[in-house]
Amino acid sequence: MNEEQLNQAYVVTLSCPDRPGIVHAVAGALLVAGSNIVDSQQYGSPATGNFFMRVEVTTAAPASELRAALEPVADAFAMQWSLNTVGEKVRTLVMASTSAHCLNDLLFQQRSGTLPIEIPAIVSNHQDLAGLAGFYGIPFHHIPVTKDTKGQAEDKLRALIAEHEIELTVLARYMQVLSDELCTDLAGKAINIHHSFLPSFKGAKPYHQAHARGVKLIGATAHYVTAALDEGPIIEQEVIRVDHARTAEQFVQMGRDVEGRTLVQAVQWHAEHRVLLDGNRTVVFN
Repeated sequence: MNEEQLNQAYVVTLSCPDRPGIVHAVAGALLVAGSNIVDSQQYGSPATGNFFMRVEVTTAAPASELRAALEPVADAFAMQWSLNTVGEKVRTLVMASTSAHCLNDLLFQQRSGTLPIEIPAIVSNHQDLAGLAGFYGIPFHHIPVTKDTKGQAEDKLRALIAEHEIELTVLARYMQVLSDELCTDLAGKAINIHHSFLPSFKGAKPYHQAHARGVKLIGATAHYVTAALDEGPIIEQEVIRVDHARTAEQFVQMGRDVEGRTLVQAVQWHAEHRVLLDGNRTVVFN
């Protein structure tokens, strides 16, 4: 094998009903395909009876040979599974409204090479962030949304997703509720950042809700988008401490950094194929 072949790496993720023999069967199939396992993580959920696994391998074999070796195992164990090239960039559409901090964090990390995504388009229902998109050289699409034009706006969004072959949609403080139909279309492929430590303080102005309750911790939650507002499977959360002397406006200011970090981390784990769905929960191999 040459150096290029030795460095060819893939990640296998899978979930299925838990039973004996899964790890043995997967490892055996990968061995038959000439693969070397460099990292393996697994989890059996006692709550749902499901088994989850993430395996990174290096190999000289093409992806087609890995698929051929794994398909009989996947069929035998009724697996939902995927095979992806390690480090391959996930095509990502970012949506935002007027707040720039989460969008800027994503764009900076992507340009720095620390976030394995490619952003071919930014969508907003306002014009405020056009300059930021221009600074990073990414096409900006202004799609206004009103009660009467919501359906048309979402059709334009679907067209952009198809045109750019988008694999992940990120709501980086996009302050519009998506329709149930669009949420269904994007199930498991859209991540939202909510500026509170869910399940506390859902909906509008969560920092002001938290201030009114006199909480001592505020935070942010990155979760998959579902039709149930702010109730999608949680990927990542972070909190910071506050006290009685802080105003609601200071809560908002303090929360911005937390929101950006939390969203970037969730997007990174998704793009690295570390997040698996277990009903309304997630299994995150980090």
